[in-house]
Amino acid sequence: MPPQWARNKKILLGVSGGIAAYKTPDLVRAWLKQGCEVEVILTDMGASLVSPLALATLIKRRVWRDKDFKGDDMGWTIPHISLSGWADVLVVAPCTANVLRMAAVGDSSTLLGAAMLACEAPQIFFPAMNSHMWAHPATKTNAGTVASRGHRVIDPDSGPLACGYEGKGRLPSTEAILDETWYSLRADKDCAGVNILVTAGPTREYIDPVRYISNPSSGKMGYAVAAEARYRGADVTLVSGPADLRVPSGVRFVPVTCAREMRDACMSALPDSDVIIKTAAVSDYRAKQFSPQKIKRGGAASVTLELEQNPDIALEIGYGKKPSQILVGFAAETQNVRENAISKIERKNLDLVVANDVTAPDSGFASDSNSVEIFFAQKYGMTPRTLSGGKWEVASGILDSITAILHGR
Repeated sequence: MPPQWARNKKILLGVSGGIAAYKTPDLVRAWLKQGCEVEVILTDMGASLVSPLALATLIKRRVWRDKDFKGDDMGWTIPHISLSGWADVLVVAPCTANVLRMAAVGDSSTLLGAAMLACEAPQIFFPAMNSHMWAHPATKTNAGTVASRGHRVIDPDSGPLACGYEGKGRLPSTEAILDETWYSLRADKDCAGVNILVTAGPTREYIDPVRYISNPSSGKMGYAVAAEARYRGADVTLVSGPADLRVPSGVRFVPVTCAREMRDACMSALPDSDVIIKTAAVSDYRAKQFSPQKIKRGGAASVTLELEQNPDIALEIGYGKKPSQILVGFAAETQNVRENAISKIERKNLDLVVANDVTAPDSGFASDSNSVEIFFAQKYGMTPRTLSGGKWEVASGILDSITAILHGR
């Protein structure tokens, strides 16, 4: 589940007549799963591509059509006014070239067009069309006009299109649309103008081409922190070791494998970073000698592997950072959690450290939930803070602590 600020939101979905309309039931289901309410305005062409009954069954309420706008049986009800006033956000997905034109010129001849004109909530448009249509100057002009009014027009994805072409024009994934929805719904952009560097996932220190030293980190905590920071308006760079996770929308992504690659990526991004959040589980050691060929099982009963230290990235940043930069460490511990965390603040010149016992139930590596305690450097005079819940919820709490320092609270 998302953090408290993203729950129980009211989403007005406009579905226009692009072939990608068939994907909207999955999108609606994802919003409902996150505790949102959804109303749907379905254009006549959209209704030929996705069943009104299917959508109504999912949302457990009627689906609004143009006939509701033009008919005379609605009495005092004015659908485009009541729906736009109800919504916390208006999402148009898919958005055809024609609907984008309607939004640009203020065409209110349809229910969706009138709702777009009447809605004062944030509006997000997800164009989906043939790549040549998207590239046409008229479409680009309309997209620019809509964006100039404070609405958000999200570029389509690239790939094979239903028409047989390949190029830019695909509707983004459901997960990406959710990301953009949360971004628009997060009213308090308390990280606006802040550059945040997040490290995530494990590192792999190869012994030979097929074997490596690593750890069970999934990257879930770091990816949640990166997404939450972006929702709050930050410019986010995510440096990640190998992780089977989707990169959050709007985040600059730098994939790495080993600790030395992660160190180099961090140092490259460091000068432009205001906050550095080190969630990655970096291997402390690597093989002293790398074998370019697979090491075969020999006759020996045992093999000795000689290790050498990897760079301590947090330590290097801690004593090389500018005074204004905030450095956040993570301490995954199995014993003496408080003592080890506080010691880490002092040894690495951290501003705060997020500590957790990875042996605790529903906590630590690969879990969808976490329970952590945040400790602050003495100069801030802040008391430790305990957080628990889903990793998104914990990420929100971590960002609350960071923004408290950023804004001197």
